[in-house]
Amino acid sequence: MEPIIGDMSAPANTVKDGDTASFAADVIEASNEVPVIVDFWAEWCGPCKTLGPTIEKAVKAASGQVRLVKINVDENQQLAQQLRVQSIPAVFAFKNGKPVDGFVGAQPESQIKAFIQRLTGDAGPSPIEQALEQGEAALAAGDVSGASDIFGQVLRADMENARAIAGLCQCLIDSGDLAEAREMLDGLEGKLAIDPAVQSVRAALELAEQSADAGDTVPLRARLEANGNDHEARMELSTALLAAGQREEAVDELLESIRRDRNWNDEAARKQLLTLFEAFGHADELTVSARRRLSSMLFS
Repeated sequence: MEPIIGDMSAPANTVKDGDTASFAADVIEASNEVPVIVDFWAEWCGPCKTLGPTIEKAVKAASGQVRLVKINVDENQQLAQQLRVQSIPAVFAFKNGKPVDGFVGAQPESQIKAFIQRLTGDAGPSPIEQALEQGEAALAAGDVSGASDIFGQVLRADMENARAIAGLCQCLIDSGDLAEAREMLDGLEGKLAIDPAVQSVRAALELAEQSADAGDTVPLRARLEANGNDHEARMELSTALLAAGQREEAVDELLESIRRDRNWNDEAARKQLLTLFEAFGHADELTVSARRRLSSMLFS
C-alpha cells in the first residue's frame, strides 16, 4: 500500500533552542506563519524535565502546524523578565506576532494536546489525525489489511499513539490473531495501558477470546426452554450470539439474566454487559439504549 501520509517526521526547525538575540525571528516573525510555543525552562527545574519531553512530543506530532522554541531562563534572564516569567516551566503561545495563550507548571499530556489543538484548530486535522480517521474508516468497512497498514504508518511516526495501537490490535482481533493481540496489550504500561481506546479494544479482545469457545445456540436455547433460570446457559447463549454477530440479542440475554436474578454468580451478567459496553464504545447506539434498560432494572 502506498504511504498515505508521507514523511511524518517533524519538519526542520519545528523544535529548536532559542535566546534573546533570536527571539524576534524565531518567535515574533515565525508566528506569522504558524503558531509558536515558547517554553521557558532551567536545568535545575524538576517539573521542566517532565513538561519538556511531553510538549516536544506533542509539537512533533502536529507535523509542522506549530513550532516550539525552548529558552533557558538562566541564560536569558532579561527576556524572561520582559515576559514577566515568575516561575517555571512557563509556556507562552504566539500567533501573528502576539502572545495568545499560555500556562505555568507541568501539565498532563491530555492538556498539552488540548493546548496545541486550540492553537491549530483552524488549520484542520494533522496528518496523523487524518491517517487515524482513514484507518478507522477502513477497519469499519472491513478492510483489515488496509487499516493495519495505516495504523502501522502512524506508529512508525508516533510509537505511543494509543488510537493507532488500539486500531492495530483490533485488526489482529478481526484477523483472528488473538494471541498476538493479547501479547500486544499485555506489553503496554503506564498511561497507554489505561487509555480509553486501549481499554475498549482490551474488552473487545476478552469478548473475542470468549467467542472462540462459544457453543451452538440450539442446545443452549433448549436448556433455557426447560429452565428459564439456567443463568449459565443464558450467559453462554449471549456469548454464542455475540460470536455470530447478533449483538442486540446477546445484550438482551444478559439483561434478561439480570432481570431474573441480578446477583447470580457475583453479578456475572452485569459485569459481562459492562464489558460489552466498553467494547462497543460508550457512544454506540446499542450501548446507550442498553444502559437505559439496565438503569431502569437496577433502580426501579
